[in-house]
Amino acid sequence: MYITRLITFVVIAFCCLTAQAALDIEITGGGAQQTPIAVVPFGNSKGMKDDMAKIISDDLYRSGLFRPLNINGMPNLPINVAQIKYPEWAALQAQAIVVGSIVTLPDGRLNVSFQLADVLKQQPLVDMDFQLQAKYARMTAHKIADVIYEKLTGHPGAFASRIAYVKKLGERHFLYVADSDGHNAQALVNSNEPVISPAWSPDGSKMAYVSFEKKKPIVFVHTLATGERKIVANYKGNNSAPAWSPDGKKLAIVLTYGANSQIYTINASGGDLQKITKSRGIDTEPVFSPDGKWIYFTSDRGGKPQIYKTSANGGSEVTRVTFEGAYNVSPRFAPDGSKLLYIRNDGGRFRVAMQDLTNGQVQLLSDGRLDESPSFSPNGRVILYAIKVGAKGSLSSVSFDGKVRQSLSEASGDVREPAWGPMLK
Repeated sequence: MYITRLITFVVIAFCCLTAQAALDIEITGGGAQQTPIAVVPFGNSKGMKDDMAKIISDDLYRSGLFRPLNINGMPNLPINVAQIKYPEWAALQAQAIVVGSIVTLPDGRLNVSFQLADVLKQQPLVDMDFQLQAKYARMTAHKIADVIYEKLTGHPGAFASRIAYVKKLGERHFLYVADSDGHNAQALVNSNEPVISPAWSPDGSKMAYVSFEKKKPIVFVHTLATGERKIVANYKGNNSAPAWSPDGKKLAIVLTYGANSQIYTINASGGDLQKITKSRGIDTEPVFSPDGKWIYFTSDRGGKPQIYKTSANGGSEVTRVTFEGAYNVSPRFAPDGSKLLYIRNDGGRFRVAMQDLTNGQVQLLSDGRLDESPSFSPNGRVILYAIKVGAKGSLSSVSFDGKVRQSLSEASGDVREPAWGPMLK
């Protein structure tokens, strides 16, 4: 089907951030069938800071489902579908081809046109225009890769999303946000004291986290567009582990307000404290179910850490969720609520496990020694998590079927606690 649309692309600006080098990415594995695809350099792109065709090609390659072709030596490099000589690309064994061009508008913005075509059927599939400021060229390239991914796989792409992670470098502690490929990393927080537990708001405009800058753990909410920070939980004892409700109006947190750690909820702007769990054990790591009805959490109330659930409104009814293995912690939901990630102690190795909540089946997805902090991509196709390499923390990811793995590393610093943000609007 031939589609023509004109889109003005808008992304959230991030205020008062400091840029740093991108994460290095190494990919292993791949889908059983990788679609060979030709991504042709966009017309009029010479001199641009960001090579949009290369960013698109790299995104598709990182998915493990596509095999971008080497097009060096091709006699003709089209910039629109009318210029495509399909037999030449079929001879290269391309099944799909991406072409495009860039025009500077009178007001200084860019108009980026791209088309996706089926080489074997000699048929255009997508034709779209984006109008944007030049500084958004990289994110627009990710958005185009999302369109291509969805058209050819039937699943939404998540390249135009962002990740957050914490990093310790020397005596400094940082909270970074970066594109999903690790590029454009910028420091949201730079502190002498630890920063932990980043959690994206459902619309991606805010970040909740725990800072020790007041000499105890307290919960902040940080507005990314303005840089405004607000303390939303500074109760007696420790304040930790914030998790957003699906509507963005509430936070589940952990307090040692009474004695041992218990789950509470507060308004996202602070106040209206409500106690959710009441046990003699340690209840921690809350997360709302995507429908907002339940709070899942880790508790040792049964003797060993396991995952339980209770009503998001509180109450005495608590149900155990995990039964395989003697140690299961750090629950995280798939976006559609069908699956639950957590960390399992598997014979002394802490690995990422994924439980299908419809039938209870559990699949171990990672193969590290001290894996932690799993987080689903917003399309539910990839899991990002932290690993230990020697004494240094780093990031890794695995596809939901365990076939494609990526290592995202930095030359320096201890990187931990990744959190994958929502789709950008």
